[in-house]
Amino acid sequence: MKTSSVIARERGTDLLTVRNLHVEGFSDERWHPIVRGVDFSLKRGEVLGLIGESGAGKSTIGLAAMGYAKPGCRITQGSVAFDGADLLSMSEARRRRLRGSRIAYVAQSAAAWFNPAHRLLDQTVETAVAHGIASRGEANRDAVELYKRLQLPEPETIGFRYPHQVSGGQLQRAMTAMAMACRPDLIVFDEPTTALDVTTQVEVLASIRRIVEDFNTAAIYVTHDLAVVAQMADRIMVLRHGQTVEEAGTRQMLAAPTQEYTRTLWAVRKLAKLEIEARDHLLTIDNVTAAYAGRVKVLVDVSIKVPRGRTVALVGESGSGKSTLARVITGLLPAISGSISFDAQPLPLSLRQRSKDLLRRIQMIYQSPDSALNPRQTVEDIIARPLEFYLGLKGEQRDRRIGELMHMIEMDESFLDRLPGELSGGQKQRICIARALAANPDLIICDEVTSALDQIVQEEILKLLMHLQRELGVSYIFITHDIATVRAIADKVVVMHQGKVVEQGSKTEVLTTPHAAYTELLLSSVPEMDPDWLTQLLAKRKNQGILDEAG
Repeated sequence: MKTSSVIARERGTDLLTVRNLHVEGFSDERWHPIVRGVDFSLKRGEVLGLIGESGAGKSTIGLAAMGYAKPGCRITQGSVAFDGADLLSMSEARRRRLRGSRIAYVAQSAAAWFNPAHRLLDQTVETAVAHGIASRGEANRDAVELYKRLQLPEPETIGFRYPHQVSGGQLQRAMTAMAMACRPDLIVFDEPTTALDVTTQVEVLASIRRIVEDFNTAAIYVTHDLAVVAQMADRIMVLRHGQTVEEAGTRQMLAAPTQEYTRTLWAVRKLAKLEIEARDHLLTIDNVTAAYAGRVKVLVDVSIKVPRGRTVALVGESGSGKSTLARVITGLLPAISGSISFDAQPLPLSLRQRSKDLLRRIQMIYQSPDSALNPRQTVEDIIARPLEFYLGLKGEQRDRRIGELMHMIEMDESFLDRLPGELSGGQKQRICIARALAANPDLIICDEVTSALDQIVQEEILKLLMHLQRELGVSYIFITHDIATVRAIADKVVVMHQGKVVEQGSKTEVLTTPHAAYTELLLSSVPEMDPDWLTQLLAKRKNQGILDEAG
């Protein structure tokens, strides 16, 4: 396979230089600053981590480094020099030739970027073939090797599946393979492991880091996860309100940040929920088995009880059955055996058999807000729909409740006339939370609802959810791969693996040693804010025989 670059890749030479970057976004019938005079440089083989709150400009800067501004945004000032050529002044045709071949992008939400009508393999190899970097046969073989390096199951055949036939985590890894197919000089990673469980995240991070090192690829790594950026970045840039707060080498930044805002970021996520014994259960799942299209069983004899006014956390790696169980509870995938009771009454297994009131009482917040929100509806329309459909609210009552919900998710009413495409990832997820709350449910199934949010916003959302639980008595099923989130919000923990429950109990029982073997694997995979953590973990697992040479 040919290399995408016609010049030698010498480690340490300058590749990207950004100077005085200014980006604006359009809303409320005027342009607003998003990025304000940001400067940075990037050398071949170097990884720059961008961190900061939602709306800080991280993703906007990552896209601008490719000479691109998303719809509703414009680059108004500055320069972006890639390998000596200014991306902002060159023709669009020349920029298109660079993107995909020498500059690649891995998005936060793979589900929103894959074409549902084409197989994964066709989309993985498309750019390499189109740019003449490889023949179709060569590109196919290379794609399989990338699938193996990224720990995708059945790498020789998974490429023949369509996007909807793989899990969210598997789809995110396939997108990483697609970006790496041309061996680009620069890759912009925009939260590439957000959708992944901790065990899968370890393998993907190791694969990304190894490929960056092997090919001297420069990378911009956008993330809100401080422990992840500690493993991946050579340097860290902290952003707030579109401006640089501080920038330094990773070890220096972690050991001695100079700015108070950075120290605040380092100190978040110390929530801890007191466990209180529940006297009765809102939801009881008894020996439920489910399968897709009546074929392979994806849930096997699952039994779980959700206490009234409490939180049950479902943890496990991608494909373990967590989201499938959520689909069974909501009636989107009727179980083939077993039973479910809700509020001491049998719950019809099929969505079509449930009354409007039952539909109202069980709500779900999805993992990917990009897929869950209609891009053509305003924020006001999105939140108003459940208020009108379930509660019959209209006029002033409806408008007042919309305002209350916006206040609850810490967004003001100036966002109401915006479309989802005009919001940050964190803002979009908060709108999804408001939409679920609008129905006044008894049970909310939260499918990785904080995974797209920065550390500070995560903390605020978790505080909000716990406050609502205390005030309203709402129950949560919290699907997550973030053990810090489990510690913060859970009363009970259920560990799933390959469609089965391998361990469950109170948070203290499950998270305190000794653990079941699989639970121990999960807990040991939680990243720590130590730049050597990933290297040490991989070495330990290799010695234990958990990883092969490729892993």
